[in-house]
Amino acid sequence: MTDFPGSEQAPEVLFERRGHLGVITLNRPKAVNALNAGMVAAVLEQLTTWAQDDAVATVLVRGAGDRGLCAGGDIVAIYQDLLAGGSATAEFWTTEYRLNALISRYPKPYVAFMDGLVLGGGVGISAHGSLRVVTERTRTGMPETTIGFVPDVGGTLLLSRAPGESGTHAALTGAHLSGADALFLGLADHFVPSGSLPALAEALESATAADAVGRFAEDPPASALAERREWIDAAYASYDAEEIVRRLRAAGGEAADAAATIEAKSPTAVKLTLASLRRVRGFSLEETLAQEYRVGLRSLAGPDFREGIRAQVVDKDRNPHWKPATLAEVTAADVEHYFAPLGDRELQLHTKESDHV
Repeated sequence: MTDFPGSEQAPEVLFERRGHLGVITLNRPKAVNALNAGMVAAVLEQLTTWAQDDAVATVLVRGAGDRGLCAGGDIVAIYQDLLAGGSATAEFWTTEYRLNALISRYPKPYVAFMDGLVLGGGVGISAHGSLRVVTERTRTGMPETTIGFVPDVGGTLLLSRAPGESGTHAALTGAHLSGADALFLGLADHFVPSGSLPALAEALESATAADAVGRFAEDPPASALAERREWIDAAYASYDAEEIVRRLRAAGGEAADAAATIEAKSPTAVKLTLASLRRVRGFSLEETLAQEYRVGLRSLAGPDFREGIRAQVVDKDRNPHWKPATLAEVTAADVEHYFAPLGDRELQLHTKESDHV
């Protein structure tokens, strides 16, 4: 990936027009372009403007630096907000989810360079687009169960639509996946070698998006995830998390390793993730985001989200103390509580401006 100008003191998102291409460059390279409130608000505003600008035919989103498109939301900021008991995280999610919804129905080709790390919120800003490009460097996924949270930004819907139970496996384990795996899951459309991305970006300035991407796309490597379909589909078909773990352990080998991985995650987050994936079948993206918002706000009030961020990002001891500590201790009533309506706090997705896009 090419280095782009800018530093942490420069604007955190860069916008420019090159020919008929509108270019969005996430510009926090030291943080692998993690999204904060100002960034998602700026991108939402610019996309709304470009949607109505006849001089812009295509939009491209990419990341500054050489580490990835976007490592997700700024969870350190979320942690600080949790400690302060503030409302900044809820406000951030409201804007972020509006952005995800806009990208999914954008009236012009929206091309995402999913090179390097593309995690969590990075999936939200790319995988809802119309032309999603992965490379041999892509490492993507929804790793939220590792920090006591649940896939959001529409991730539960995307993974629920993956072949068989492969999306369930990806969501519960929080695994980092290759570009080939992303293509298999339906999170991406085309494989382009990372060295060809600068030339592709230049081609997008004048050619149609489909023609430009088609010119540089190549056959992807084999997907390791696809090769594991047999045991994945057999083990994850259950609606019961404990039963999934039992089946995985009984299958042995890589399946048993997956069982151990799941058992190390937040038990509450694992059960919430499984329930979320099952519930969104047949949902629209907007309905999915509303459900994720409910689960998210209630996760802010629970112990595991804060503890997961502490263990993984703040203290980095990698030794979270989950409450409850086991899957068996998380009851059906506990899970149901997270999905209950929020009343006047329900997510309102549409802004006055984006209603007209």
